[in-house]
Amino acid sequence: MIISNRRITGLTADVIAELVAEIGPLWHERHQARLASRQRKRAVGAGAKHQLVFVDRLLATLVHLRHAVTHDVPACWFGVDRSTITRAITEVRPLLAERGCTISPDVRLRTLAEVVDDLGVTGQTGIIDGTEIRVRRPAAGRKDRNKFISGKNKQNAVKSMVVTDGEGRMLWCTRPGPGVARTSPTPASWG
Repeated sequence: MIISNRRITGLTADVIAELVAEIGPLWHERHQARLASRQRKRAVGAGAKHQLVFVDRLLATLVHLRHAVTHDVPACWFGVDRSTITRAITEVRPLLAERGCTISPDVRLRTLAEVVDDLGVTGQTGIIDGTEIRVRRPAAGRKDRNKFISGKNKQNAVKSMVVTDGEGRMLWCTRPGPGVARTSPTPASWG
C-alpha cells in the first residue's frame, strides 16, 4: 500500500526500488560493521532479530521526512514500537543524505516574522491554518479550569497555528495554548 501510493512517500515505486538497490547494501554493510566492532558477549547471529526489513525502514523514513509526522505514526503502520522507528530513521536518513536526498538543514524558521521573510525571498505562497484540538476538561478546583474553554466551539480545547508552504511542508507551528488565549501573534507584530 505505501509503495503503490505516491502521495504517501512522494516517490514512485521505481524510484523506491532504485533506492533499495542502492542504499540497502550500504545499510547492511554498516550494520554488520557495527556488530563486528563491539566486543560480543553472544555468538554471531544470536540475540534479537530485526523487526523491520530494510524496505520498511526506508519507507518509514520517507514518510517521516515527507509529512513531518511523529515517530508514533509509522510505528502504528508497521506494528512496531516507536523506538524501532526512531532507530530506523536514525540509520537510514544519513544514507539518504549521502546520496543527495536531504532537507535543507540551513533553513530554521523560529518566528512567524522569519517565515514571512523566507516566503517573500523565495517567492513561495504560504498557507496559514489555525486549529483547535479538543482536550479533557481540567479537574474541578483547578486554578485555570475555565482557561481551556473555547468560546467559538463551546468545548475544552487548546489552539495552535500552523504555516505551510504551497506543497504542504510545515514551516512553522505555534505551541498549543489554552482555548481562549490567542496563540498567534497579531498581524501588527508580524514584522
